[in-house]
Amino acid sequence: RSADLALDRAKQDGRRTWRFFEPEMDRHSQELRALEFDLGMAVLNNELELFYQPLMQAESGEPSGFEALIRWNHSKRGLVSPGLFIPIAERTGLIKSIGEWVLNEACRTAAGWPEHLTVAINLSPRQFESDRIIGLVSEALKRSGLAANRLEIEITESLLMDNSADVLKRLHALKELGVSIALDDFGTGYSSLADLWKFPFDKIKIDQ
Repeated sequence: RSADLALDRAKQDGRRTWRFFEPEMDRHSQELRALEFDLGMAVLNNELELFYQPLMQAESGEPSGFEALIRWNHSKRGLVSPGLFIPIAERTGLIKSIGEWVLNEACRTAAGWPEHLTVAINLSPRQFESDRIIGLVSEALKRSGLAANRLEIEITESLLMDNSADVLKRLHALKELGVSIALDDFGTGYSSLADLWKFPFDKIKIDQ
């Protein structure tokens, strides 16, 4: 078990490296397991919430829409960083149910805004593993009454690197619904300008 923990840390720290086991690794592992359990309960008990970050027009300074950002206000830990709980959700598969909730909640909320305001949501690569994502987006729009052109879906460039043919097919199907597609965090990984030719993105968000 100690060797497995050391191996996990070596994998996290990059290729061609090694790590000796340290007691801190065990504490960290227990902490992640506790968070994993708590996150599962948070999903069941609807403890997650959405914050909305305004997207401003540079010329007028007026908001053109909002980006939905998921937050977890833990009863004991306070606000837990998405950088901590999203990887747990990805690893455990909870990200699918969380992503579905975000989609429905953001559409429902945005439907009550003035009609010129859009809402942007991030979709996980795990949500693109089947064609089900098209039906989920379509149902969320229908259920909320939100016009399709007011929904912007953000994907990361890593999604284009895996099963790109299937991913592109699903992106085109989403585009046919009338939603906008944005490429988020462009420039963070193995990105290339050639990636931008794969799909007619409506927006490119360049990483800092």
